[in-house]
This record gives sequence, structure tokens and C-alpha cells, in this order.
Amino acid sequence: MSRTNLLLVGLLALVLAGCATRGPGVVTVPGESPAAPGGQIKDGAPPRTIHPDDVLDAVPRPDPILIVGNFSPYTVNGETYEVLSSLANYRERGIASWYGTKFDGQKTSNGEIFDLYAASAAHKTLPIPCYARVTNLANGRSMIVRVNDRGPFHSDRLIDLSYGAAVKLGFMEVGTAPVEVEVINLAGIDDRRSNPAGHYRFVQLGAFGSESAAQRLRIELAALVTSPIAVSPVESGAGRLYRVRIGPVAANEDILQLQQRLEASGYSGTQLLP
Repeated sequence: MSRTNLLLVGLLALVLAGCATRGPGVVTVPGESPAAPGGQIKDGAPPRTIHPDDVLDAVPRPDPILIVGNFSPYTVNGETYEVLSSLANYRERGIASWYGTKFDGQKTSNGEIFDLYAASAAHKTLPIPCYARVTNLANGRSMIVRVNDRGPFHSDRLIDLSYGAAVKLGFMEVGTAPVEVEVINLAGIDDRRSNPAGHYRFVQLGAFGSESAAQRLRIELAALVTSPIAVSPVESGAGRLYRVRIGPVAANEDILQLQQRLEASGYSGTQLLP
């Protein structure tokens, strides 16, 4: 169940500083949290137990694939990995494991916050973020997860699922399970890994299935920010979605301050876009 939380600390620092993309190199792994007496903190399940029905499938949305979290090639524990250039037609079988309390609240490889109860996953080579249907081949249970992290860095494992996903798929107690992973291809996903890193002009706050919900958020934001706010439709495999974005913002320093102000006001999960 243990895993290495591959937050690309050096890469993120470069991105936030507005620097250019790094070349091939070694990915640094963040230091461990303070260890419990006698050794490292053990990963495990939280005190609050949940029922499989409490875990909702991730809802696929056409998020752009940015350079953050997709640095390639990268090296962990002496092994080098290449992030796939495309999501098309990916389907693979292997062993799934899960991770939980040790990484809860920490940043994933693309800078999102890991929630052990959410339907999320880590994969060594899939472009992130993306969405995949994971099926437990031992019991037939299936769910959709959002892949937003790197791992598991064990040669015999294909994917690392959140605690919540492991509960829903019915293998939390045994620790591992044989699974099939199939990527969900969404129209509208744009791959922006080739864009120069660190230059952002927009903050996206979400994509909604309801235009009225997106417009309500736009009106809320108008009382908080002075930058332009737009609601734009995009077609996806899940139907039409309405993106809410703030920008363009001229300077990187300004957009980072804007993102911090939004998150301090309760608008979590914002995304910087070129």
C-alpha cells in the first residue's frame, strides 16, 4: 500500500517562477513527514470508515494537460519513466494498490491536493490529469477515477488508487487487486505540454454541466476580482460543459496573487492556464 508521492518540487518551483521547461533529469522526491517513534510514518486507512456507496465516481471533464506533472523522462529510485504522448486507446491490466492517510492533504504531482476519500489515482506514465475506468477483475466492481499523481513505483503494480476508490472497488482490506485500467477519451482536452512553462494568463475555476451554475459563479466572482470573467462552452465526451475563467492577466506575479486570493476566499481547486 505504500507509495512515493511524486510531487515535482523542482519543476513546480520553476513553473511558479516563470522559468523555461527543464530538460531530462532526475525527479526529486519530497522528504518524509516526521516519523513516528521507531521509524517512518505508516500509510493506512483513516479512523472514519466509509461505505462503498459513499464514494462517488470522478466526473470526466476536458481539463487541459499542462507541463506540470508531465515532465518526461523522469527518474525515481534509479528507474526512468516516459510519460505517454497520447491517451488514445490506452487499456491495460495489472495490479492495483492504494494509498491513504500518509499523503492526505499533500500535493499530488500536478499540484492538486490529495483527498483520500475522493476517486483519484496515481499512474507512472499516463498524461495527467486524465480519467480512467478501473475494474476490479476479482469481483467485477468498476468506477471512474481522476488520475492526477505519479506512482506506484513498484515493478509489479500498475496503478495506485485512493483509499476511497479501494473501498468502492472492494479491495481496501486485502491491499491489492487485479484490475483493468481503461482511459476515457474526452473530446476537448487540449495538450499544452509544449507551451513554455511558467507563463500563465488565465485562472479556471471549474467546468459545469449547467450554464446557469456557471453564470452564478461568474456573478459571485465579479464582486471579488477586477479582471475579466468569462463563461465559455466546450464540447466533451460527457456533453457540453461551461468553463469559468478569469483573465487574461498580464503578469505572472499578478495571476499567482489572484489565485492565492481566490483560494483564501474559499474557491479551491483553481487551475492556472496559459
